[in-house]
Amino acid sequence: MKHPDAALDRPPAAAPAGPPASPGPLGRLGLWSTRHIRTVLAGWLLAVLALGAFAPQVTTALSGAGWQADGSESVKARQVAEQHFGGNASTALQIVVTADRPVDDPAVRQVLARASALAAADPRVSTVIPPQPGATISPDGRTAVLLAGANASPDDMVRAADDLKGPLNALSGDGVDVHATGASVLWSDFNKANHDAMMKSEIMSWPVTLAILVLAFGSLVAAGLPLLLTLAGLAASAGSLVLIGHLFPVSVWAMNFAMMFALALGIDYALFLVVRFRAARARGRADAVAETMDTAGKAVLLSGATVLVSLSAVMLVPSPAFRSMAGGIMLAVLFVLAATLTLLPAVLGRLGHRVDALALPRLNAGPHRSARFAAWGERLWRHPLRYGAGALVVLVALAAPVLGLRTAMPSITVVPEDSSARAGYAAVQQAFGPGAPGTLQILLPAQADTETGALDVARAAARVAATPGIAGVLPAQPAADGSGWSMLQAVPTVDPSSPDLARTVDTLRADLPPDALVGGAAVENLDLQHLLTAKTPLVIGVVMALGFLLLLVALRAPLISALGTAAGLLSTGAAFGVARLVFQDGHGAGLLGFAPQGFLDGWAPVFFFAMIFAIAMDYTVFLLASAKEHYERTGDPREAMVGALAHSGRVIFAAAGVMVAVFFTFALSGPLPPKEMGIVLGVAVLLDAALVRLVLLPVLLRLAGAAAWHTPAWLDRVLPRISFSHD
Repeated sequence: MKHPDAALDRPPAAAPAGPPASPGPLGRLGLWSTRHIRTVLAGWLLAVLALGAFAPQVTTALSGAGWQADGSESVKARQVAEQHFGGNASTALQIVVTADRPVDDPAVRQVLARASALAAADPRVSTVIPPQPGATISPDGRTAVLLAGANASPDDMVRAADDLKGPLNALSGDGVDVHATGASVLWSDFNKANHDAMMKSEIMSWPVTLAILVLAFGSLVAAGLPLLLTLAGLAASAGSLVLIGHLFPVSVWAMNFAMMFALALGIDYALFLVVRFRAARARGRADAVAETMDTAGKAVLLSGATVLVSLSAVMLVPSPAFRSMAGGIMLAVLFVLAATLTLLPAVLGRLGHRVDALALPRLNAGPHRSARFAAWGERLWRHPLRYGAGALVVLVALAAPVLGLRTAMPSITVVPEDSSARAGYAAVQQAFGPGAPGTLQILLPAQADTETGALDVARAAARVAATPGIAGVLPAQPAADGSGWSMLQAVPTVDPSSPDLARTVDTLRADLPPDALVGGAAVENLDLQHLLTAKTPLVIGVVMALGFLLLLVALRAPLISALGTAAGLLSTGAAFGVARLVFQDGHGAGLLGFAPQGFLDGWAPVFFFAMIFAIAMDYTVFLLASAKEHYERTGDPREAMVGALAHSGRVIFAAAGVMVAVFFTFALSGPLPPKEMGIVLGVAVLLDAALVRLVLLPVLLRLAGAAAWHTPAWLDRVLPRISFSHD
């Protein structure tokens, strides 16, 4: 396979004559790093060793829960149940024992006793409530449920599930099956399945990534530089996440996403700097480093800032899992960015021409200016409407299905069929009815008068029983600690993932007294989904506003900054349109090996949008920073557009190739969430690079002409002066 530019690239041009320009702040940083390479290497080695020592603990030290809407009614209900009802809350473990004979058989009672003792021995379990006739013993008498109350935080209860579900399952045998289930066990199985799938996908993506890197760089030494940045950033960020996890919960997913972003951005940034360094090295190592940092380094810094502000908007969602995932990615980006601006220039300055060492036969990285992408730019300049309209039609057509997109929290089908949570879930449904795994918990506060309070609880129970969608209500349970709280447990008629459950919960909250709390694991999911739906427009608006402001400050050109920001919505909308066709409607489900849920998982719009926009703005910055550099030098809109494609098109092409390969390997993973992430992000990057950044945005530059770079006088007085040219 030949490099895309191998046939048409020209030999490197001679270095411009004249004295070198005085380096700017980033150029001086690059020169300092080059001249103090031992200090830089020692500092990074120390940081990697010190922080990396904690990295092996990352899968056990990080949080397994946190998928909740802080401050919601359901979270308040859980906290009351934990405090006043012996941990009989949504995070409690349910131990389901099914037998081929009645559960009062001596052999089955022995299994129940051993399961109870096993759970009670764990300090994270408050008390074990034995099976109750008419409540947790099935009508046919062959299924019983032990309730292991929560005596720890939701994160620690997930860890308890990690430790207990295996030993409990080992009690199965002789016609008796034992499975742990409930929300904590579900998150335990969910996290394990997804972690294993993501690690498998990472391993699968490495050969493809290395092949693309070698094709893009043309030599093994140059191709290894992105790996240097990635490994340094990953080791430092993994150790940092472990240390931060001792202060407050950090989702285990933060590390998975951090790993993915560190790899993707490390490759992007290394590509941009190495390609520019190659073009400038005829000036000598020091001047080449200074020029590289003052031009490509400035674009990388702006790109990193854009990624950080895009992800920071996710912090507006008051959910621990979302905030810690965004924070984990931001931490990885910071470390990769720091390595790019210090470690990479130091290594480049030391390598000089040896950056092309171990070049592979018939693979040539080519000069900084790509003849093939220059020719593509000339074609777009001559026929802007033809290509621009074609790209726009494709993007709008793919985005159209997003109008019918539905979202919800994932169902039990996202965990493997043989998992403990799913087996116990199925057993409970079969024995107690379809809504039993989603039993609602209704907490009623103390009343001033005891007799009146009893009547109020009885009326509330009757009202709950009469609510459409409720199959039955268990007898009211008063709090044993004398606090006056009472708990009603109501079994819905539908599966916890059914949309009808939301209407039932809304009816209960409207009909019950204002101080009653409606909760339960299924209701926590509904409240989180409601929060995400409410916050998504705000997150999208903040992400776009901050992205526009950063581009405006850097480019000093409001028109192209606005167009570059808005163009990102097209690829994002198209990606979610494809996601609706695949995951909601089921097109291609057989090929990808999954059963559609009829909706997209609820976290996808807000979280994936921020990730997609961050990546899209990464490419936007590379293209527009190069265009601004050419416009500053020539004042010619044509040279700005064509030169930007000639100098950054190959970088965008190669970087997008790596990202698409990495993301699409996740589509081959077993569980559904990694598939959703792989398809949505992979399609978004593919469309953004191929149709938006390499077609539509250059066409917009062509149609806008010099107006694209106009700065109004009042804005010129306000904005700082940032130049992307070195001389």
